[in-house]
Amino acid sequence: MAALPYFDEIDPSTINVLLSGFSRQLFEMWCSDKKNACVIPGYVVEGTLAKTIINEPKEITLMNGLTAPLNMQVHYISFSAHADFAQTSTFLKELMPPNIILVHGEANEMGRLKQKLITQFADRNTKIISPKNCQSVEMYFNSEKMAKTIGRLAEKTPEVGETVSGLLRITIAYSGAFGVLKHRLKQIFESVESLPYEESEGPAFRVHEWLTVKYESEKHISLHWRPYPISNMGSDSVVALVLNISREIPKVAVESEEATKTEEENNKKAEKVLHALLVSLFGENGKLVISVDGNAS
Repeated sequence: MAALPYFDEIDPSTINVLLSGFSRQLFEMWCSDKKNACVIPGYVVEGTLAKTIINEPKEITLMNGLTAPLNMQVHYISFSAHADFAQTSTFLKELMPPNIILVHGEANEMGRLKQKLITQFADRNTKIISPKNCQSVEMYFNSEKMAKTIGRLAEKTPEVGETVSGLLRITIAYSGAFGVLKHRLKQIFESVESLPYEESEGPAFRVHEWLTVKYESEKHISLHWRPYPISNMGSDSVVALVLNISREIPKVAVESEEATKTEEENNKKAEKVLHALLVSLFGENGKLVISVDGNAS
């Protein structure tokens, strides 16, 4: 044990393929004692010591070439996070990718999986590859992107390589109060300013200098911004906030009603307490005269 200064005999140690290193040293120390046990928690590679001891041989070969009896208990428990064929095929059906690359597995099993996937995706233009170690794989993707334009940008088709710039616009479903949205945005952003009605042709406010939020109807609002990195990220955060508020609207309405009822009940209780106090001081028929600047009440 002197060669393992950081070894704590009380705690268990995790081992994988038992080829070398600290786990192999511990295994060789413990394998001859029947009071010890080794748990293999998952996939093991052919030709490794971990694969060998699953079959519980009577003895094993040590790193120094000598043999030692294998008296310890050996248990194999699969905690692998890898998916089986049913899970993998269901996942691929949902994604429908143009390219499927199979890696990290035994060659025979990978070959079987590849053939099943080829059969399953036979009616689709899906490329399935099972490369060997260090084999290069090339994939080609369509780099074309499409953008819809309105207004003056749509008046003529731009030439190849021509730079086109303008405002980005998105319409979002929102049926809450426009003022609530502004209040929530003020809690996140430093600058949220209302715009003149004439300038925006309706209720609107600007978030910093890069995003404008406009009231379109009782059920919709619109966001307008120029396509810069910071404004793109800002617009994403505003969209997320709007969607979150939309989910909270029923809850907020209920809480508002409960708050109104609670306030009314508190006012009634305060009146009762004040009435009881005055009665205790002046009696039921008592009178209290208060004069302020010659006016009595």
